[in-house]
Amino acid sequence: MNKNQLYPVFLKVSELNILIVGGGYVACEKLSFLLKSSPDAKVKVVATYFSDEMKELAQKHKTPLIFGEYGRNIMYKQQIVIAATNDVKLNEQIYFDAKSFNILINVADTPDLCDFYLGGIVTKGNVKIAISTNGKSPTMAKRLRQFFEKVLPENLDDVVLNLNVVRDRISGDFSRKVTRLNSITKSLVEG
Repeated sequence: MNKNQLYPVFLKVSELNILIVGGGYVACEKLSFLLKSSPDAKVKVVATYFSDEMKELAQKHKTPLIFGEYGRNIMYKQQIVIAATNDVKLNEQIYFDAKSFNILINVADTPDLCDFYLGGIVTKGNVKIAISTNGKSPTMAKRLRQFFEKVLPENLDDVVLNLNVVRDRISGDFSRKVTRLNSITKSLVEG
């Protein structure tokens, strides 16, 4: 049985330069996903066409839209690139260009040309849960996201904030603090 070998990581995308190439439905979906999770993400989008939905989303979040043909020089100072055009050859070229600059790349709907996947994300205040199906089923990731959004209480963030206060008040060494916090939070997983 194959196991998911991906390593989850939470990036501070407000501190990284992200480029999306494409202006249609899929590109808009990728931008929306990023901005929903991180409204201050530093993203710019380049394309020869922008859907009305993309224009509206970009305007709302002050995301720069660059009208024009893709050229590898647009990757200058980028750390992450998402290729989301409807041109398979162009997406492949973007992939090869990103790899030549050692830039992380995601080519929409092409798992073999991705350094990372954009999985499902559930956010409840400071709590964020990422869901991956290893690029095999975005629909399953979506359904799991919907499930967790439904079952996790809206006030979950209150628990996190209260535990943060408790953690700061516990005296002693690291081992004592961990033991005390484990004791306090044990009821969260017991039925």
